[in-house]
Amino acid sequence: TPAGSLYSRHCFARVWIPDADEVWKSAELTKNYKHGDSTLHLTLEDGMDIEHKLDDKTKNLPHLRNPDILVGENDLTALSYLHEPAVLHNLKVRFTDSKLIYTYCGIVLVAINPYENLPIYGSDIINAYSGQNMGDMDPHIFAVAEEAYKQMARDERNQSIIVSGESGAGKTVSAKYAMRYFATVSGAATEANVEEKVLASNPIMEMPKGSDDSWAQKLYNTHLKTCSLFEKPRMSNKAFIIQHFADKVQYQCDGFLEKNKDTVNEEQINVLKASKLDLLVELFQDEEKVTSPTGTAPGGRTRLSVKPKEIRSGASSKEHKKTVGCQFRNSLAMLMETLNATTPHYVRCIKPNDLKFPFTFDPKRAVQQLRACGVLETIRISAAGFPSRWTYQEFFSRYRVLMKQKDVLSDRRLTCRNVLEKLVQDQDKYQFGKTKIFFRAGQVAYLEKLRADKLRKACVRIQKTIRCWLVRKKYLRKKHAAITIQRYTRGHQARWSYMRRTLAAITIQKFQRMCVQRKLYLQKQAAALVMQTILRAYMARQKYQGLLRNHKAVFIQKHVRGWLARQRYKRSLRAIVYLQCCIRRMKAKKELKKLKIEARSVEHFKKLNVGMENKIMQLQRKLDEQAKDNRVTSERLNSLETSHAVESEKLKVEVSKLKGIEEEAKNNANRVTSLLEELERLRKELTTTQKEKKTIEDWATKYRDEMEKMVAELKQQNGLLKTEKDDLNRMIKEQSQQMTEKMTRALVEETQQLESDLNEERSRYQNLLTEHLRLEERYDDLKEEITLSSVPKPGHRRTDSTHSSNGSECTYNSEFAESEESSRHGEVSGDVTRGMDTSLTLKLQKRVTELEQEKSSLRNELENKEEQFQRARVREHKKSRGAELEYESLKRQELDSENKKLKHDLTAMRQSLLGNAGAGAGAPGSPPYKVLMDQLNSSCEELEVRKEEVLILRSQLVSQKEAMQHKETMTEPVHYAEDVHKMKDSGAITQAYLGLKETNRLLEGQMQQQRRSYDNEVEVLRGELQSVKEENNRQQQLLAQNLQLPPEARIEASLQHEITRLTNENLDLMEQLEKQDKTIRKLKKQLKVFSKKIGEMGAGHVETISPGQMVEETVRPVNIPRREKDFQGMLEYKKEDELKLVKNLILELKPRGVAVNLIPGLPAYILFMCLRHADYVNDDQKVRTLLTSTINSIKKILKKRGDDFETVSFWLSNTCRFLHCLKQYSGDESFMKHNTPKQNDHCLSNFDLAEYRQVLSDLAIQIYQQLIKCMESILQPMIVSGMLEHETIQGVSGVKPTGLRKRTSSIADEGTYTLESILRQLSAFHSTMCQHGTDPELIKQVVKQQFYIIGAVTLNNLLLRKDMCSWSKGMQIRYNVSQLEEWLRDKSLMLCGAKETLEPLIQAAQLLQVKKKTDEDAEAICSMCNSLSTSQIVKVLNLYTPVNEFEERVSVTFIRTIQTRLRDRCETPQLLMDTKIIYPVTFPFNPSSLALETIQIPGSLNLAFLTRV
Repeated sequence: TPAGSLYSRHCFARVWIPDADEVWKSAELTKNYKHGDSTLHLTLEDGMDIEHKLDDKTKNLPHLRNPDILVGENDLTALSYLHEPAVLHNLKVRFTDSKLIYTYCGIVLVAINPYENLPIYGSDIINAYSGQNMGDMDPHIFAVAEEAYKQMARDERNQSIIVSGESGAGKTVSAKYAMRYFATVSGAATEANVEEKVLASNPIMEMPKGSDDSWAQKLYNTHLKTCSLFEKPRMSNKAFIIQHFADKVQYQCDGFLEKNKDTVNEEQINVLKASKLDLLVELFQDEEKVTSPTGTAPGGRTRLSVKPKEIRSGASSKEHKKTVGCQFRNSLAMLMETLNATTPHYVRCIKPNDLKFPFTFDPKRAVQQLRACGVLETIRISAAGFPSRWTYQEFFSRYRVLMKQKDVLSDRRLTCRNVLEKLVQDQDKYQFGKTKIFFRAGQVAYLEKLRADKLRKACVRIQKTIRCWLVRKKYLRKKHAAITIQRYTRGHQARWSYMRRTLAAITIQKFQRMCVQRKLYLQKQAAALVMQTILRAYMARQKYQGLLRNHKAVFIQKHVRGWLARQRYKRSLRAIVYLQCCIRRMKAKKELKKLKIEARSVEHFKKLNVGMENKIMQLQRKLDEQAKDNRVTSERLNSLETSHAVESEKLKVEVSKLKGIEEEAKNNANRVTSLLEELERLRKELTTTQKEKKTIEDWATKYRDEMEKMVAELKQQNGLLKTEKDDLNRMIKEQSQQMTEKMTRALVEETQQLESDLNEERSRYQNLLTEHLRLEERYDDLKEEITLSSVPKPGHRRTDSTHSSNGSECTYNSEFAESEESSRHGEVSGDVTRGMDTSLTLKLQKRVTELEQEKSSLRNELENKEEQFQRARVREHKKSRGAELEYESLKRQELDSENKKLKHDLTAMRQSLLGNAGAGAGAPGSPPYKVLMDQLNSSCEELEVRKEEVLILRSQLVSQKEAMQHKETMTEPVHYAEDVHKMKDSGAITQAYLGLKETNRLLEGQMQQQRRSYDNEVEVLRGELQSVKEENNRQQQLLAQNLQLPPEARIEASLQHEITRLTNENLDLMEQLEKQDKTIRKLKKQLKVFSKKIGEMGAGHVETISPGQMVEETVRPVNIPRREKDFQGMLEYKKEDELKLVKNLILELKPRGVAVNLIPGLPAYILFMCLRHADYVNDDQKVRTLLTSTINSIKKILKKRGDDFETVSFWLSNTCRFLHCLKQYSGDESFMKHNTPKQNDHCLSNFDLAEYRQVLSDLAIQIYQQLIKCMESILQPMIVSGMLEHETIQGVSGVKPTGLRKRTSSIADEGTYTLESILRQLSAFHSTMCQHGTDPELIKQVVKQQFYIIGAVTLNNLLLRKDMCSWSKGMQIRYNVSQLEEWLRDKSLMLCGAKETLEPLIQAAQLLQVKKKTDEDAEAICSMCNSLSTSQIVKVLNLYTPVNEFEERVSVTFIRTIQTRLRDRCETPQLLMDTKIIYPVTFPFNPSSLALETIQIPGSLNLAFLTRV
């Protein structure tokens, strides 16, 4: 590119000129440079104009300054102009303005010592850099360490990090942080030991005999004349100068020999060699024993050394008399050999100032180090090649503005080639690669200049067009206004001129005609009369035409104005009506809310203000009376004015008559005198009338003033009263609002405190579970390793110790599991491998043994208890029963009579209710009446059931009695006695009789109890009727009182009363409903027990009778109805089929395939139905083994396929459903509220499984945590690419040039993740969980955790990537967040708390987009970013980088203002968010409406051995 095109003031060219203090200064050209000019006209940044003289010999122009968008780049090789001032300025901007101490320079990491502790070395930063590419994150010592660690693991080649710099530049600290990184990512024990080793690893630098002067003279004599790189200082004889490749370095000889003359005594070396410490022996080992550079020293350590040169025979006596300098030289040679055998990574530490001030940059000291350390040489090497590199897509996206539509082709590579050939004529300035374009130094700046010029022209054109449009619009508006004003003015002037001319013409004609008529009156009276007639007719026609025109114009104007007025009125009316509707709705809502809040407090304040309201009402009544008097007075005044107007009209008519008379008097000379007298009289009357009128007007004015004054006073008093009333109402409202707000605030604070405490407890408990899981995994791994070591097997063998387990080991084990564990313990008890944690193994084995002993003792105790219970039941059944059948028959008759009586009482009560149903709530059809009738009908049904049971018992007893009587008459007494004796011996009849007797007694007691309950219910209903009547009377009284109140108070009182009434009714109804539910459940349980006992008694009685007796006895047949036995929702299985059940239902069931077509939660339902049968048969062993096998099998399948999201989600859903089934059918009333009667019948009856519910809850928590980890592993690679790097809105994010370090492009390539990928994955997660029947509340918690991970990972990468902190990227992030919110809205998950987890990311995106200049902006940022910490806000502001030259950087002063305002915040200093946080999970009870008896087992599950019961 020609120099003239770049060194031009029109291009706003800026250059660097040398300076004695700052090394380089920035200046801007004020005059274009022409070839041959010897000076440049410049303006410095402080505004001073100077002339810079060019070198007379070389005529070299000063260095050009890079565009602002390239200033502060992460990699110095990304700068377009690669020279010393650009490097120095870039480092200064990053160090002082952005507080960034690390910068890439090709393959070198430049680290500037900040002399201040920075929060960028924590474990969160280490985790953020771990696994990342070196160019994807901001420059950091951790990035270099990660690159070395990754290459060592990938290439299996030794790596080295060479840290260089002056004393105090931070070499040791950098090495310490690198070692800390290695210790963290590799899992070392402690960081302190590593840091101590680094501090102790600094080589002895003490890189000869005699004196310092003699040594200096020897150097002068030897090298001064023979070596051109050796010089002697002019003013010193104890120093020398070495000409390095970068600059001259002066060395002082004072004390040099003193530091390097000490030798190590041979005896001391021998003593140290004989030490028992391996480290000392290794340090002073004979070098002959070392055979390789990486030999292994005693103790297993790897020692780096080199084999020394062969020692001459005469030097054996001086073998151990080596100086420290000699040892340093040998150590340095060994180090170089080691470095040559490794892949190097370079870190150059820079000392910014000699005073060690924090973040103070001294350009002189910095440039000296840059020149001496080789950084500038690296820059020169990069500048000689192609330092700027763009992909074709990046180049196209950045410089699309420089292309025309015809230049854009489908092939991006060809398009870029064509454009570059047009823009840059010299093809040596760029080269085309396979995927990138390579530019020489300065070409990117030239392209940026062309792009800026094009954008500037476009901006000017847009501004020109917009300003033209605004000015023209303003001109047209003024022109239209001027024309309108002119039109109306001219119309007004024309109308006024026409009227004036018409009036003047008429006046002239009148006087002219009068003069003519006077002259011709006597001579031509007849002719004058004819002429007057003609002229008057002509005038009448003219006047008629004028009036006609005026009338038509008025008619047209009237209709037009009327139409316009109607249109305006309609619009105003619609707007007013709509406004009134909105205001009234708003007032109604406020009033309703106020009524709800002040439901109780308002009445209290009203009682206090009864006197004030009465006073206000009296004043209002007085004001109404005064207003009424005022209206009467006004009416009188109006009537007087009307009469006065009539009189005035009459007078005007008389005046007109008088004028006519006067004209007649002129014509009639004879009547002049009389007419004059009459006229005088009329004038007097007129004067008198005028005086009277004036008197009346004065009186009316005075009266009106008095009335207005009185009305004003009344209005003022009324206003004061209203003000007092409003003040009182406002005080009442404010007090009630304050009380409500205070109560609400206290309630909210207490609720938040309780929620936080609960979450902390849950988190602590779940962390304990996680730790327990980890210990169990360790225990399982140890057992497996011990087993594998004790039983050797041929072939390759691997123990997957890193595989995660998904449940805590249950203390209850099945019998087969116990035998397996005991055999396993027997196999491994005698052999323990080397290197295992034997103490932990022994502790765990001891704990397992204790638990097994405790379990066996509990089992024995339980068996003893069961045996005692069985023996007690046998003893009870063997008790003798003695009573008579006649007594029982009498009791049965009494029961029948009682039943009839109760039925009669119920019928009478029903009739009385029907008879008293005249008014009130007891009328037929009313809710209380319906409830009562339902209760009575259900009671009647129960009575009918009891009656049938009594009839069945009676028939059985009668049959028994008849059989005995028949046997008594047919057999002899001796045989009868023997038979009776035999039956008594058997005890069958006695037992049956006593059982029936006991049953009758129970039935009798129950009937009496029911009768008492029915009497109580009748009394309650009567009381309710009485209360309803009282309520009706009270309602009437309140209605009468309300009718006397004003409308507002009436509405308020009625609403308050209605709310109170409804609340009381709801409470009463809820209480009644609870009582009825309890009574129904109690009666059903009793009925079930009695029916079961009756069935057992009847069966026992039948069994005692032999078949022969049944044939011989004649029993009267009784018709007993039987119900068909329905499916009870239980599954029976044999005990030996338990393993098959677990295997087919859990271990071999695949969620993807067979399980997809099943009912959600079917495995859980099947397991619970099997558990119900075990509970039904009262088999505790079966219950325990089934639950234990289920839990262990779920753990096993999750350990095997724990990385499969579908498997984990499937068993999380089924575990939760199994837990809900245990709660729903536990028999606990709190879990039975939503059950159907049939579901309540299916409740567990023998065992309380509360402990197992806790075990299942813990298992569900661990499965949930495994689900979160599995989901995080899937989402983690997508988040950064989809949320940050992918350009969702094409063309918004600008692309900046990259350096040698690879940086991920924002253009989506094939295989990269986009936002759509994240949304698709989230939808896949959601659909999978919904398909598996996961609880909605649990899905909400999972989604909340997902969004937290997305927000935290995105924000962390944003805080560590300077290239992502720009205005356009903020807009991209906000768009991406809006898409995530839209996804939540589509899935109806907006209230799950997921959106709130994205709040830090949203605020960071807003921070990138808001204005950042003034104090008002700082205040707005501080109030807006309440979810971000101070360090995060400052970090984002420091990293903010303009992508286009039209943007501005954030000033240091503004950042200081932000820090000052946020100084009092109480927050953690952590920079990054913790991505490992897992919110505590809860499992709200979710009952199932699915009936167990309707569940069908598909054949695909291979569960044919299960039997429905």
